[in-house]
Amino acid sequence: MHLEQACTEFLSGYFSTHDRRKKTEAAYQLDLSQFSSFAGAGFDVLSVDGTLVERWAAHLRQENYSPASIRRKMVALRVFTSYWVRKGLLSESPFWRVKLSYGHIEQLPRSLTEREMRALLTRAWRACAAIEPGVLLNEDRRAKVRSPSNYRALRNLAIVDLLFATGMRVGEVSALDVPDFSKNEAIFRVQGKGGRDRLAVLVDKATVQIQRAHIEARLKIKTKSSALFINVDSDRLSAQGITKVIARLRREARIKRHITPHMLRHTVATLLLSNGADIRIVQEFLGHRSIVTTQRYTHITKEHMARVLRKRHPSIKLNAQLINLTT
Repeated sequence: MHLEQACTEFLSGYFSTHDRRKKTEAAYQLDLSQFSSFAGAGFDVLSVDGTLVERWAAHLRQENYSPASIRRKMVALRVFTSYWVRKGLLSESPFWRVKLSYGHIEQLPRSLTEREMRALLTRAWRACAAIEPGVLLNEDRRAKVRSPSNYRALRNLAIVDLLFATGMRVGEVSALDVPDFSKNEAIFRVQGKGGRDRLAVLVDKATVQIQRAHIEARLKIKTKSSALFINVDSDRLSAQGITKVIARLRREARIKRHITPHMLRHTVATLLLSNGADIRIVQEFLGHRSIVTTQRYTHITKEHMARVLRKRHPSIKLNAQLINLTT
């Protein structure tokens, strides 16, 4: 069987039986297409061996792919070959005889400062209040939607507040449907990464108020879409659309550096740990499969702790006094 055909059949078979997002499938398709092109037209899948895998990894390094990108592509290839081992086409995985070094992969998560986060939220609040004065001040007052721009201001506030309040990934926010929110319990049902669903509990009364006001406004818009957040065409707001919302708020808030929705997830995780939250709670909050992923944030909080200790630790002042007495 040609490698191209094996890749096509793998994508069709694997993703029909595994609960994975379209984004994951698209990434696998791209990575395997690149591998097929590297191997050459008409290459037989039975000829895929450890040497070819090592050559491709070396090629990717020469093309200046980051260690994280190379690792992701190798994961896709490993899943692909394991699939055909289970199907009996391959006798063994080529990775059993390969040991790859990806170089330094770890990257500390980029987060916003508290000042930047406040500026972003403030801008979203003011934009909403300018259109619907008082709509968020009283929980019993029903949201009014007189024009699409009115709805979008409230929607944008709900998006940025939800990203920060729950630490959801941008794809998870985009995938939310109206029934995923329980108004009485103030809980979102989140379709997590890798099919790992979880519950996102809203603990801030202001956030609950914002989300309830948005839901009321959203339900007044006639559309066949079940999406919680919709665009100007009354269709589901995509992850790219949410990214544009954050970018616009960032510009309006006069924050100079580039900000992505994922940075809000990093920000709340960092602040939770800095404020003493248990790392296991943060792991569940973020929906991480492994606590190792969550531990990346402890590097940042350790730096924060060291800065505070350098300013506040009593031994610094005491030792300085003792040195003065003895000199």
